[in-house]
Amino acid sequence: MSLRRTRAIARKEFLHILRDARSLIAAIAQPVLMLLLFGYALSLDVDRIPTVIYDLDRTPVSDSLIKDFRGSRYFEIIGEVRGYSPIEKDMDSRRALLGVVIPSDYSKNLSAGKTAQVQLLVDGSDSNTASIAKGYAEGLIQTYAERQRQQAQIQRTGSALGAPVEAQVRVWYNTNLVSRDYIVPGLIAVILMIIAGMLTSLTIAREWENGTMEQLLSTPVRPMEMALGKLSAYFVLGLVDMLISLVVGLGVFHVPMKGNWLLLFTASGVFLFGALAWGLFISAANRTQLAAYQLSTLTSFLPAFLLSGFIYSLGNMPYVIQFLALFVPARYFIDMVKGIFLKGVGLELLWFDFLLLVAYGVGIFYFATRKLRQKVA
Repeated sequence: MSLRRTRAIARKEFLHILRDARSLIAAIAQPVLMLLLFGYALSLDVDRIPTVIYDLDRTPVSDSLIKDFRGSRYFEIIGEVRGYSPIEKDMDSRRALLGVVIPSDYSKNLSAGKTAQVQLLVDGSDSNTASIAKGYAEGLIQTYAERQRQQAQIQRTGSALGAPVEAQVRVWYNTNLVSRDYIVPGLIAVILMIIAGMLTSLTIAREWENGTMEQLLSTPVRPMEMALGKLSAYFVLGLVDMLISLVVGLGVFHVPMKGNWLLLFTASGVFLFGALAWGLFISAANRTQLAAYQLSTLTSFLPAFLLSGFIYSLGNMPYVIQFLALFVPARYFIDMVKGIFLKGVGLELLWFDFLLLVAYGVGIFYFATRKLRQKVA
């Protein structure tokens, strides 16, 4: 292998990237747009749940419960109604997600130590949000009921019964449970996979469509030299995209970075090399840019977005899908990025994911070079 010929191919690709202003702008602007869009628009935090109250009890006790709902950041009381029909109407129009119905005997049962029931009406069209909203409401109601019983006990006996078990919750790593703090690091992996696959999946196919592949074949450039030369140019562009993603993530969204910067850049470089090699393999297997782009989208963007644990938990998926997700390299890189960003863990815990990324990059580059050699032959 000649370093001189490899450098010449890399220079040729750099010139092509600089001359194609629209592709260059798209490659640089896309990470910023995706980060801003996902960072601001995509939120898995469930708060300010639009809630309607139907109070049949109308006592200071029920009024105090309503005040607890108003004071919680998880609920937003949009109104108090006088029947079930307005609740149904608000849910049909998507103004309300939760309806709280306080029965007429609520305060009586609560003061007597009996079971005091509160009816929760939840819009289940969004099952995940509805389940979370139901859990928040149940927790608030139970906490309020326990507080009222303790006050009643103090009035009767002068002392309160302590709870047999007191749970003290301590959240590690993402203390405030902000979904943005784990979405943005995972989004870096998705961006690198999309950009890398999109850029290199077109490079060889473009040579065939433009008729310049024959000129390359007439030179003494070997397939491995051609592959390394093309990858090196887009590798630099991928690193620029990663730096942009880090600047936006840390500077705009203030995502905490607790780990080692060197490990982050090393893991990103290995993952980026594998993603670029996969795009090159697709490009070498197709002679049209349209076919290469479609196959790249199908095998790069969709698996990285859906089967990497970026947003959707892999543990909740069917076993067949979980098995397929084992072959998605983005899932291992996302595990590393989240571990480095949020937990500050090092290579002593992430070595297996790192080795899998190395094996993926080397293996895909070998197959890409072999496919390119077949095309050249």
